[in-house]
Amino acid sequence: MKAQVLFALFASLQLAYGQSSSPEIVPVPGGLNGTGITTRYWDCCKPSCGWFVPSTNVKTPVETCAANGVNPIDANAQSGCDDDGVAYMCNDQQAWVVNDTLSYGFVAASFTGGADTSQCCRCVLLSFQGRLLGKHLLAQITNTGGDLYQNHFDIAIPGGGVGLFRRGCMTQWNTTVNGWGDPITGVASENECSELPEVLQPGCDWRFEFLEGVDNPDVVFQEVECPADLIAVTKCTALS
Repeated sequence: MKAQVLFALFASLQLAYGQSSSPEIVPVPGGLNGTGITTRYWDCCKPSCGWFVPSTNVKTPVETCAANGVNPIDANAQSGCDDDGVAYMCNDQQAWVVNDTLSYGFVAASFTGGADTSQCCRCVLLSFQGRLLGKHLLAQITNTGGDLYQNHFDIAIPGGGVGLFRRGCMTQWNTTVNGWGDPITGVASENECSELPEVLQPGCDWRFEFLEGVDNPDVVFQEVECPADLIAVTKCTALS
């Protein structure tokens, strides 16, 4: 993406948000940027960036939780999507609205295609295209996946589909093997969000309110500094 386009984008964001009521968005010089695609998921599994392994490039991994989705659990605990696993995605790692045009949230991402943990816990500003033009998701990368494509952002949305890993939500929330709704696309309407545990319903509603129910919108992305509010949720920071 050309530098002048990025400069205009961030200038317009700050003007639209208002300096007094909204967070400053700071692009990372020379950071990742380009065009990308999105999907959605919520498989309840321990995120890939929740491990202390060299490939994740993190100072501290993404916090994971016990089956109640609240109590932090040891970073070495096995994922609830595996046999005898006890670690799950924490309930609070779902998107929320900052203002009319900006939300904070979390994504599984790949920049190379396939499993890609090299950018764990860095943040990207996803600027939605098409019908959602003018809306943005500032997201921390907490996960990845072997089924992701290049420049692919899989947004963590409760009720967004369990995907390939169908054990996690079964063992954590006693769902069917397909989770809530279709295993790939998730629930079909906001009314179906009421089928989720109450604590996960706000993130499910977000898909139909902030995202207006738009199915997998394309994005322009730019790496930005992670806001303290996102780090406070995951406890994760990337190596410089």
